[in-house]
Amino acid sequence: MPTVQPVSRLSLKNILVPTDFSPASRAALPFAESLAQTYGSTILVAHAIAPEPHLQVVMDRIPEEEEAIWRDARQKLNTFTRDPGLAAMAWKTLLERGDVADVIPAMIAGNAVDLVVLGTHGRRGVSKIILGSEAEKIYRAATCPVLVVGPKVELTQWKLRQILCPVDLAEDPGPGLHYALSLAEEHEAEFIVLEAIPMVPWQHREETEVRARRRLESLIPEPAKDWCTPEYAIRWDYPAESILHEARTRNVDLIVMSVHKSRATSWTHSPWPVASEVVSRAPCPVLTIRV
Repeated sequence: MPTVQPVSRLSLKNILVPTDFSPASRAALPFAESLAQTYGSTILVAHAIAPEPHLQVVMDRIPEEEEAIWRDARQKLNTFTRDPGLAAMAWKTLLERGDVADVIPAMIAGNAVDLVVLGTHGRRGVSKIILGSEAEKIYRAATCPVLVVGPKVELTQWKLRQILCPVDLAEDPGPGLHYALSLAEEHEAEFIVLEAIPMVPWQHREETEVRARRRLESLIPEPAKDWCTPEYAIRWDYPAESILHEARTRNVDLIVMSVHKSRATSWTHSPWPVASEVVSRAPCPVLTIRV
C-alpha cells in the first residue's frame, strides 16, 4: 500500500470565512483568526446574497430594492468585521450575489483561497432535507480544504494538541493524512489515525485488528515518525459513531476527514452522510478535504 507523500508545511495565505451573519457563522471566526496568526494569513470575510425564490409570475426587480438589499448586506458585513481579533491582522470583505454553492467556489478561485472556515447550525434529519445545509453545499463544492465549526463546539482558546484522522482504506487516504500530519508537525500535536471496521464477528477481531494496524502503519512516511509517534485506533462501529466516540474519549482538538464531491440537495444523495453526521455532533472543528 502506498504511503503519504513527505510532509511539507502548509501555506495558508488566504483564509475565506463565509458568513450569513448568524451566531453560528460568527462562532467560526476565532478559529480562522487562530490559524491566520500561525500562518500569517489574510482573512477574507464573505457573504453571498441569496437569489430570489422562483416566482410564478416573472417580474423585474425594482432597482431601488436591489440597491437596498446590497446596502443592508454591506452594512452587516461591516458590523461582522468589527471583531477585536481582526484588528491585528490583514483582512478584507467580499460581497456577491448568488447561491453559495456557486459563489464560494468562484471566490476561492478568484482570490487564491487556501482554506475556508465556516460555522454551521448542524441541521439533521427531516429539517436538513427541507431546509438544506449551506455548510454542506460549501464543503462539498469547495476546491480547497474547509474547516467546519459545528454547533457542539465550545468557544474556548483553540490549541491543536490532538488531531484525529479517520481513514477509509478502500479509497485514497493521502490528501487527508497529508494535511493532518502537516498540522500535527506545525503545532507539535499528537496524531491519531482511525479506521472503522463495522460488522466484524468478535472471534475474528484480533486477526483483523493486526492486519488493519499494519495497513495504517504503512501509510505514515518514515520521516514523519522522527517527530511524532502516531497512535492507531481500530473501532468496530460504523464510521460516524467511531469517529465521534474517538473524538470524545480522547478529547481531540481537530478531526481531519475526506468528503466526496456531491450536491447536498440531490435526492439521490443520502441525507445523512458520514461527514454531515460528524460535523453536526463533533465536539471540535472538522477539517474536510474533498476527494
